[in-house]
Amino acid sequence: MTASQNPAATAHPPFFITPPGDTDVLFNIMVVFVVGSIILTGVVFLTIHSLPERMAHKSKKILLDLIALLCLLALLTHEHLFWFAAIVLAFIDVPDFLTPVNRIASSVATMAGQDAGEKPAVSTSALPEAAKVDEPRVKKPGALHA
Repeated sequence: MTASQNPAATAHPPFFITPPGDTDVLFNIMVVFVVGSIILTGVVFLTIHSLPERMAHKSKKILLDLIALLCLLALLTHEHLFWFAAIVLAFIDVPDFLTPVNRIASSVATMAGQDAGEKPAVSTSALPEAAKVDEPRVKKPGALHA
């Protein structure tokens, strides 16, 4: 039995038609292309998700841990609101209220004559008379009231 060509087939098949027993080159090219596209899409996706964290790290933001947590939550839950909150926090400069308060506290401690980390000493001379503890009174013989 000889293989004859179908009368409806063209005389010259296109280049992507592989003869029997040969390697399908177009299939191999498409496999490499699809795998490469999937890897590239994953890299772009993870790069975009880490963008707020990298921005906050470069500018040394106070809320870096919160921004990193929001990015991670956005990545794991696919909630875009977390990512938007993280990028907004990465762009906005939150004022530092704690440093001036600590400086005021250390200045007041210095004015009071204490070191900044020292506990205040309580002296009994500064306590009111009612707070001082007296020795127990002993009744005198013959006294009506103590």
